[in-house]
Amino acid sequence: MSRTADGRRAVEPRLRALVFTLVACATVVALVALFSTRKQLPNSVGNIVTITSLVVTIALATVIKTPLRIRSTTLAFAWVETAIVIGLAVAPPSWVILVTGIGVAFGSVTRLAPIKMAFAIAKHTLVAGGATVAILLMGDAWPPREPLGIVLLLGVVYLVAALLDDVLAMPVIALASGTPISRQFRVDLDLRVAGFAVRFVVAACTVLILRADPRLLLAVPPLVLSLHLAYSTRVRTRTEQQAWQRLARATDALNVVDLDQVLTTAVTEAAELFSADEVEIELRDRGRTVRGNAGGIAYDGAASEPSTVNGRVMPVALEGHDRAVDLGVLRLRFAGPVELSEREQYTLRTFASALCTAVRNAQAYAELARIADEHAYAATHDALTGLSNRRHLLDEGTEQLTNRHAEGVTALVLIDLNHFKEVNDTLGHGAGDRVLTQVADRLRGAARPDDLVARLGGDEFAVLLRGLPAPAVAAHRAEALLTALHEPLDLDGMRISVEASGGIAVAPASGGMPELLRRADVAMYQAKRAGQRIATYAPTRDTADLGRLTLGGELPRAVADHEFTVNFQPIVDLGSGEVIGAEALARWHHPTHGMIDPLRFIEAVERSGLLPAFAEAILDQALIAAGSWRDAGFDLPVSVNVSPRSLLDARFPGAVLARLRAHDLPPDRLVLELTETLTLSQLDVVDRVLSRLRDSGVRLALDDFGTGYSSLSLLSRIPVHELKIDRSFVTAMESAAEAAAVIRSTLDLGRSLDLTVVAEGVESEPQRRALWELGCAAGQGHLFARPLPSGTLLAALQRGAGGRPGALAPPLHDAGAVIRLPGRRTGGSRNRTATP
Repeated sequence: MSRTADGRRAVEPRLRALVFTLVACATVVALVALFSTRKQLPNSVGNIVTITSLVVTIALATVIKTPLRIRSTTLAFAWVETAIVIGLAVAPPSWVILVTGIGVAFGSVTRLAPIKMAFAIAKHTLVAGGATVAILLMGDAWPPREPLGIVLLLGVVYLVAALLDDVLAMPVIALASGTPISRQFRVDLDLRVAGFAVRFVVAACTVLILRADPRLLLAVPPLVLSLHLAYSTRVRTRTEQQAWQRLARATDALNVVDLDQVLTTAVTEAAELFSADEVEIELRDRGRTVRGNAGGIAYDGAASEPSTVNGRVMPVALEGHDRAVDLGVLRLRFAGPVELSEREQYTLRTFASALCTAVRNAQAYAELARIADEHAYAATHDALTGLSNRRHLLDEGTEQLTNRHAEGVTALVLIDLNHFKEVNDTLGHGAGDRVLTQVADRLRGAARPDDLVARLGGDEFAVLLRGLPAPAVAAHRAEALLTALHEPLDLDGMRISVEASGGIAVAPASGGMPELLRRADVAMYQAKRAGQRIATYAPTRDTADLGRLTLGGELPRAVADHEFTVNFQPIVDLGSGEVIGAEALARWHHPTHGMIDPLRFIEAVERSGLLPAFAEAILDQALIAAGSWRDAGFDLPVSVNVSPRSLLDARFPGAVLARLRAHDLPPDRLVLELTETLTLSQLDVVDRVLSRLRDSGVRLALDDFGTGYSSLSLLSRIPVHELKIDRSFVTAMESAAEAAAVIRSTLDLGRSLDLTVVAEGVESEPQRRALWELGCAAGQGHLFARPLPSGTLLAALQRGAGGRPGALAPPLHDAGAVIRLPGRRTGGSRNRTATP
C-alpha cells in the first residue's frame, strides 16, 4: 500500500473508525462486568489485595514487551493475556474484566499516544471478555481443582484469549502499517506460537503454584523475566537473520545491467528491507529522482519534484566502498518518528554501497552499449554521407536474396559520377566532399522507403531496389534516380552540374549479392564505354563472367592434380618481432594462367560441389606445414580460412578433427578464421558445427572484424578466441580518426572478452608502433613478410632477425626494459605463443 499523504489521509479515518468500534464494544463489555460486580463486591482485605495485585500484574505485563517495527508503526507483543488468564483462575471474571482495563491504562498512560492507549485498553478488555465467555460455557467445571483439569481448562481459556488477541490486533496493525492482513497473520507465525506456548506455561505454573502454596509465587517473577528475555532474544535473532537474508537477496537482485531495472529493484527491495513508507534515489549526475515503495515506482523524473511523504527522512550517500565517486543519495522516508537500530544502519550502508556499484555497472554497460552501437553503425555506414557502406549493402542484399526472394524482384543500380576528379583537383577535396554529400541527399530523397542507398567509396553509389513487381521496373527506377542528379548543385554560390553513369543488374539465380554487384559494375562500365546514362547488364557482353565459367570447368582437374597450393603469412608479436603463428592463404597454380588469386575462383569452388575436397586439400597442406615447423623447433599455430558453406555441413567438424589426428597435431594448433558469416550464423547447424569445433579445442577467429561482415552481435553467438582487425582500418588509422576509433574499440572489446586481437595489413614501422602503443599485441603484413611457401617461411624463421631465430623484426624495446605506453591498458588479451 502506498504511504503517500493522500493515502494516509484515506487510512486514518478508517483506522479511527476501527478503533472506535473496538472501544465501543469494550465499553459494553465493561458495563456488563460492572453490573455483575455489584453482586460480588470486594468484602475483605484479601479481595482488595487480590484486585490490587491483578491491577499491578496487568500493568507490569503491559510494560514488559517485545517490540517490532513495521514501517513507521512500532508494535509490541506483551504478557497481558497471561495475566488475564491467571486473574480468571483466582478472581471472579467480572473483576478481571474491569481490572484489565484499569491495569492496561496504568501501564500505557505515559508511554502511548491517546489512540494507541484507547486501542490497547479496548483490545485487552475484549480479550478478557472473550475468555470470560469461555469460562461461562464451562459451567461448574470452572474453576478446576485437579492439576490435570487446571492445565486442560486453563489451556482452553488461554487459547481463546490468544486467538482473540491476534484477531483483534492484526486488522489494526495492517491498516496502520499499510500491509495486507493475510501477511500480518503469516509473519513470524512460528515465533508467535512459541511465545503463546511459553506464556501459557507461565500461566499454568502460576496457577498450580497458587493452588499448592501461595508463598512459591516468589519464584514466578524470575521465571517470567528469564522467559521474556529468552523470547525477546529469539525474536531479535530471528529478525536479524531474516534481515541479513533479505539483504543478500536484495543485493543479488541488483545484479542487472539495465539502469531502470536497477533503480526499480532498489526502491522495491529497500522498502521491504527497511519497512520504509517511501524510498527515494537521487542520481545527481543525471538530475534524476526515483521514488516508490514495495508496490513499485510512484515517481521518476526531475529531482525538483517534492515528496508527498512527510516525516522522518534517513539519507545515505551512494559512494561505494572506496568513497571515490559520489553518485547521489538514497533516502528512506517514514510517515512517523522512527529510529533505526545499529544493525539496520549498517544494513542501510551496505545496501547503499551495493546500489552504488550496481548503478555504476549499469551506467558503464549503457555507455559500452552506446559505444558499441556507434561502432556498429560506423562499421556499416559511410562517415561522410551517412549512407550505408559496401559491407552493409552486401549484408542487406544477401539477407534479401536469401530470405525474402518471394517478396518480388531484387535489382541493383550502380551509379558513378563522371569527371568527379576534376572537382577535387579544381576546387579541392572539401568541395568534393560537399558535392558527394548533396548527391547522397538527392539519391536518398529519390529512393523509395524500401530501397537501400549506399556509398561504395569515392564517387561510386549504389541503390538496392527491393520488392519490384517485374525486372523491367528497375530501369524506370534507375532513370528516376539519375534524373534527381540532373539539376545543378549549389556549391558556395557556384552552380555545378553533375553527370553520372548507371548500371542495372537484376538478381541472378546463383552467385548471390557479390555477383549482383559485379554485374551492376559491368553494366555501369558498359554505359560509360557506350556514352549512355544507363545500361542494363547483358550476359553476352560479360567477358569476365565467361572467364569465370571457363575456370569453373577446370576445377575438377585442378583438385585432382593438386594445383591448389598454400602460402603462409606469419603473424608476429608487435613488441618483440617474434613469429607467433601463420595464416594459410590458398593459391591456384594454373598451368596456363599462372598464379590465380582466390577472389577469382573461390566462388566457383563453392558452387561446384568440390568445396569439401578443396577445403580438405588446403587444410592438409596447412597442417603438414605446422608439423614441419614443430619438428624444426617452431611450435606455431596455423590459421585457415573457412568458407561459410562449410559451416552448413554437419560433417565438417569430424573431417577437421580427423585431419588433426592424422597429422598428430593438438587441436589448439589450428585456428579457423570465419568470414562473411553474419547471415549464416543465425542457422542452428552453424551453431552446432562451431560449438563442436570449439569444444574439441580448435580455436576460432573472426576475420575482417569491424567491416560489417563480423558484427558485434556475432560475438554473443559465436564463441571465438580471436578478432582480426581488417587491413582497411590499419591503412587508414594515421589519417582517419574513425579508423583509429574502430581499432581502439576493438582492442578494448578484445581485452574485456579475453580475446586475442590481430591487426592485418601492417606495412610500416609507424603503423606497427602505433598499434602496439594502443595495446595490440599481434599483427601481420608486408612489413614482416609477404605470403611465403612453407619451406621459405621455415628458412626465414631459422635465419631470424638480428641473430634471433623465430623473429622477423627487431623488438620495439630492449629486453627487460620497463615501458610506459601512453593510453595502453594491461590485461585481457590472451596471446598465442611460439616456442622457438
